[in-house]
Amino acid sequence: MNIRDLRYIVAVADVQNFSRAAEICHISQPTLSGQIKKVEEELNIAIFERSNKKVILTRVGEDIVRYARQMLASEKAIRELAAQAHDPYSGEFRLGAFPTIASYYLPQVVSVLREAMPQLKLVLVEEKTDILIHQLREGQLDAALLALPVFDEHLVCHTLFSDPFYLAVPPDHPLAKEKQISMQQLAGQEMLLLEEGHCLRDQALDVCSMDQFREQPYRATSLETLRQMVKAGSGITIMPKIAIQPKETGIRYIPFHTPVPARDIGLIWRRITTRDAVMQHIAGLLKAA
Repeated sequence: MNIRDLRYIVAVADVQNFSRAAEICHISQPTLSGQIKKVEEELNIAIFERSNKKVILTRVGEDIVRYARQMLASEKAIRELAAQAHDPYSGEFRLGAFPTIASYYLPQVVSVLREAMPQLKLVLVEEKTDILIHQLREGQLDAALLALPVFDEHLVCHTLFSDPFYLAVPPDHPLAKEKQISMQQLAGQEMLLLEEGHCLRDQALDVCSMDQFREQPYRATSLETLRQMVKAGSGITIMPKIAIQPKETGIRYIPFHTPVPARDIGLIWRRITTRDAVMQHIAGLLKAA
């Protein structure tokens, strides 16, 4: 059993299909299947349950894949450490961001990072928060932009900025005339929210308790959908300042009374990373930007 075999096993676990895993690994399906079969025979266990339609990890297979991911992450870290001995600001850097920040923040800072570190190959990943945290832990990401707080002793958090919330309403809504809004004024209002899994949904629920408003049965998949639903007069919503477009028509954004609700955005990375100097430099660049 070697590192290559571990890559094959993890690839099958990720896509639950031998043919697709073989394509990812750039080998033939019989070669991949044969190598995994040899590992199973060597260990005298079954890593996968196979059928014509599905590939499922066995219970012991789940544990093996977890350790395989850790070993692959360590192997990657060793290679990165060797590369950084020559140039710490070169090589691939995988940066994740959750959807309600990625579309609005990354375009502003990518050029800053590339100008400051031209040898660094920046790879951007947009996913929901729980997936990004998992990918960080497994070494699939170098860092991620997340809403704070993030409670994990294995991760380092560096606060970048605070993003205040606004109330978004149609121009003809009774609240549209207000210069500032209080939580009490949301009582009885119909609120549009994102679907489960988006951290902005949880943040909106933290801002406004459920006894203050009625949630619309429709749940959006993105902030842009929420924006268009508000413009269509289907309800009101909470919008982070970073997503507000200048000189936008068909919608009114109202600031909240003090204390203004907001979300803190930070750069998160693994505590044991071999690229701590790079992380600190990137955090400084992002905070300045």
